[in-house]
Amino acid sequence: MSEETKKTSEEQEAEKEIPVTDGDQEEENLTPEGEDLPEEENNTPGEEAASEDKKEEKSKTSFFGKKKKDKSEQKVEELTDRLKRTMAEFDNFRKRTEKEKAAMFEVGAKSVIEKMLPVIDNFERGLATLSDEEKEQPFAQGMDKIYKQFVASLEELGVKAIEAEGNEFDPNFHNAVMHVEDEQYGENVVAEELQKGYMYRDSVVRHSMVKVAN
Repeated sequence: MSEETKKTSEEQEAEKEIPVTDGDQEEENLTPEGEDLPEEENNTPGEEAASEDKKEEKSKTSFFGKKKKDKSEQKVEELTDRLKRTMAEFDNFRKRTEKEKAAMFEVGAKSVIEKMLPVIDNFERGLATLSDEEKEQPFAQGMDKIYKQFVASLEELGVKAIEAEGNEFDPNFHNAVMHVEDEQYGENVVAEELQKGYMYRDSVVRHSMVKVAN
C-alpha cells in the first residue's frame, strides 16, 4: 500500500472516533427555520384546577367587564325587592287607614255635636225670656252657669259659633231664609241671625239661619 492510501484510512478511522458535540445536538433540535420546538405543557392537577377556575371566572364576566350574578345573588335581590315593595304597600295601607279612621271620627263627632245643638238653642231661648229681676234669682243664675259651662266644653272640643250678624252673606256658612230692604245695612249683608250656626274644626255642622238685607 502506498503512503496516500494509508493516510486516507487513518483519517476515516479518526472521524469515526470523534464524538458528537453539544452544538451539533442543538442544531439537530432546531427546526428547519432555526427556531426551537415548543415545549410540551406538563401541568400538575392543582395548576389545571386553577386554570379551570380562571376560565369559569372569565365566562362569568359579561361583555362590559361586569361580573355576572349567580342564582343565589339574583334570588337575594329578588327577595329584597319584594320585601321593600311589601313594606311600602303596608306603609301606604297604614297611612290610608289612619286617614279613614280620622275621617270616621270626625263624622261621628259632628253627628254627636249636631244632636247637642238643640239643647244649646233651648238654653238660649229660655234665658232670653227672663226679665232683669228673674235673672238675679239663684235658679236663673245657676242655669246661666250651666249654659256657659256647656258652651265652654264644646269650644274645647273644637266647636265654635259662626259669626253672622253684620257680616257679608256667605252661602258656605249662612242659610238665607228672609230678605229685607234696610238702608242702614249695606248690600248683601246679614241683618239678623235667626238661629246660630256652628262649626267643628274646619267643617260646618249647621249653617246659620239668617235674614239678609238689600
